[in-house]
Parts: sequence; C-alpha cells; structure tokens
Amino acid sequence: MTLKIYADRMSQPSRAVIIFCKMNGIDYEEIKVHISKGQHLTSEFAEINPMKQLPAIADGRFKLFESHAILIYLASAFPGVADHWYPADVSRRSRIHSVLDWHHSNLRRGAATYVFNTTIAPVLGRPLNPQAAAVAEPILSSALSKLESFWLKGNGRFLLGGNQPSIADLSLVCAIMQLEVLDEKERARLLGPHKKIQQWIEITRNATSPHFDEVHKVLMKAKEKLQNQRLKAAKNEEGGSDMKKALPSRL
Repeated sequence: MTLKIYADRMSQPSRAVIIFCKMNGIDYEEIKVHISKGQHLTSEFAEINPMKQLPAIADGRFKLFESHAILIYLASAFPGVADHWYPADVSRRSRIHSVLDWHHSNLRRGAATYVFNTTIAPVLGRPLNPQAAAVAEPILSSALSKLESFWLKGNGRFLLGGNQPSIADLSLVCAIMQLEVLDEKERARLLGPHKKIQQWIEITRNATSPHFDEVHKVLMKAKEKLQNQRLKAAKNEEGGSDMKKALPSRL
C-alpha cells in the first residue's frame, strides 16, 4: 500500500518529511490537512494522530506521528535511502538524535512561538501576543547562536561537520525557513548576524533542489501576502497621518 502523509505545507515539520520522501524516491500520497481550517482538530484526523498535530503518516496499518520519529522510520524502513541521511554507524546516528532532541526544546520552540505570536496567529483566528513573543525571542536568539557556534562548527558543510545532509539538517532548516514570513527588517535583525547559518541554509537548499523550493512555495506565497498586507497598512497609516496634518489648516 502507498504511504500516506497527512500534512500542511505551512507546517515546518510537514515540509521536512515531504522533502525527504521526494529526495529519496519514496512513493507517497499527500493528504492535505489545513491547519487554518482546523482540519487537524477533527475526530476523523484524531484516528490518525490522537495528538491532533501534523505531520502524521499511515504506512498500511501502521500509523505514526512526530516528525523526527517519522523521518527515522522512513530512513530505516524504505530501501534505497542513502546512509548519510540516518547513518548505520551507531555513534553518528546518536549524534543526530542529540541534535533532534535539542531542536525540539530550543530552536523549534523559539522560532515557532515567536513567528506564531508576531505574525501567524491572526491567520488561525488568534490574537497576536507580544508578551509570548517577548519570552520566545531570547530562546530563539540563544538557539541560533548555539546552532552557529556548536552544531555548525568545523569545516563540514552540514550539521555535526558532515559533508552531506542528514535528517537533522532537513528538520532544522525547515524550522528556520518559517522566519521568512516575518517583516524583512525583523528577519534581518534576528538572522542577519548569523552568516554561517545563512550559508548552511543555502547549501541545504541546493543539496535538496529542486524539491526544497517546490515544497516551500506555499510558505513563499504566504510571505508575499503578508508583505502586501504590511505595505497596505503602512500606506493607510501614512494617509491617515497626512489627513490629520491637513485638518488644522482647513479649520
């Protein structure tokens, strides 16, 4: 039976799983579950993932959720997956696990919380939360610094000094790509100081071309839409300010 992937491409971990399958020629059926429509909260989807989060997979009667577990399963269960994604060597494999475990409570936590509470929340019918964003920002900044100074140290092009990407590279890069929806100045403020991370993102994009850009098209469309909304709001604010200045002269 064909592997089924339940995903929303606006979801960072969903994108990582889909890119991995495309890179390794794994045949799958993508079942779109739109978070913005609350489709992940339905009782039908709860039968796939009781936690009601994305992504999730069904491989025949076997069901699995949590993106890192899914990536490990795919790399282990499907033939033809190159060793560099999830090495057979136990020590190298364990180091990949250490990156993935760190990611969940640091980079993923900081980036997802910050982006949601500064940008994405209204799309899901929730208010922006500056207080939550203020708590998330130092977590994100610290994670980016640690990523650059520790996980990307050495002469290798990828995480842990590797010369080829692993599932950890894919997971972490997709998380950082979520920063694309931020205001350009805000994104530059957060990511600008980290030149090595920016270089690593481009290297990973090139290593997974053309699938990386194809899978991120939804995110880039959201980025464009949000930028247009910001420009429109700025023009309206500017127009209102000009009108206020003109009022005294008319009175």
